[in-house]
Amino acid sequence: MMRIARQMRQMIGRAVLVVFVFLNSLSFVSSAQAANQVRIKDIVSYEGIRSNHLVGFGLVVGLHGTGDRLTNVIFTREVLVGMLNRLGVNVRDKMTILQTMDVASVFVTADLPPFSHGGDRIDVTVSAVGNALSLTGGTLLVTPLQAADGAVYAVAQGSVVTDAFSAVGTSSSITKNIPTSGHVPNGGIVEREVPVTLGANGVERLSLINENFTTASRIAEAINRNIKRGIAHVDDPRTVSINLIGLDPIKTLSRIGDLTIEPDTMAKVVIDGATGTIVMGGNVRITTVAVAEGNLTIQITNMPQVVQPAPFSNGVTAVVPQTRINASVDSNRRLGILREGPTLASLVAGMNALGMGPRDMISILQAIRADGALQASLVVR
Repeated sequence: MMRIARQMRQMIGRAVLVVFVFLNSLSFVSSAQAANQVRIKDIVSYEGIRSNHLVGFGLVVGLHGTGDRLTNVIFTREVLVGMLNRLGVNVRDKMTILQTMDVASVFVTADLPPFSHGGDRIDVTVSAVGNALSLTGGTLLVTPLQAADGAVYAVAQGSVVTDAFSAVGTSSSITKNIPTSGHVPNGGIVEREVPVTLGANGVERLSLINENFTTASRIAEAINRNIKRGIAHVDDPRTVSINLIGLDPIKTLSRIGDLTIEPDTMAKVVIDGATGTIVMGGNVRITTVAVAEGNLTIQITNMPQVVQPAPFSNGVTAVVPQTRINASVDSNRRLGILREGPTLASLVAGMNALGMGPRDMISILQAIRADGALQASLVVR
């Protein structure tokens, strides 16, 4: 009886251990899946919700002799004279003798965010147009900001911040950042609103940042499963349409944005030849291929030798050119085989094992793609 009881306890212990391992494995799998989940609102944009570019032309005053030279920059002089005339100061007859260097013409740019209302503050950026040396310490005068339709949507004014400095000595100077471009924090006041209608005609469209049929299908499935069946369908790899008839648009879009899915990514390799940067996605695969990296080094050295004549002779000193040429081949670089890699890690490990640097990897990846062994799109910048 004692032996049977002991065996029963051992069997129960094994069963508990198996259940514990199984539960841990399920927890690990669920954690790995959860780590790949992203919110829908992080990978899409909503149709109709967009910012609008604004631009204007104005003057920055209060510069310490670093503004435009009015004799060379005619438009600065004309704008300054016109502004003085509007303020009741008539200098039109003497505009040719204006010699101030404390004024600069600037382009003023800003973005009008969606859902902006009258009186809201926005940041603006100013950039010198003439030959001003610096906008540091200047003040932007009232400048209307227009959109592409020609209407004024905001007005900008305020102190210019450049985040730059310059120091000039007797024989050298130093400048940090760009002193002819700056910004005015909260310097713009919204004067006109841009109406935004969500779900016009009862339909709102989600635009994927990275178009993909699989990701779009997963978004539609998640919406139909968690919000309401049949309200979402895929129009194309970038667009998912949502039928909002009979639903609260704000509440529905808020719930949709918080849903999570696992986005699909295309197999792509991006190469920047200027910096030697290589970025590869996790879905990149290669078939088995042999790679040999050439490493022939030829070194040419000029070593001129001075030849002196014998004492008491009529000879002259001469320079005899000598050239030394060395050619070497690194015998450690051999033909290597990159096995078929099921993951990105194995592909990178295989290249590192062959002793390849970033520059070598760029040329080798291009050659592998030309051979047809790289199962991914190759983007070279």
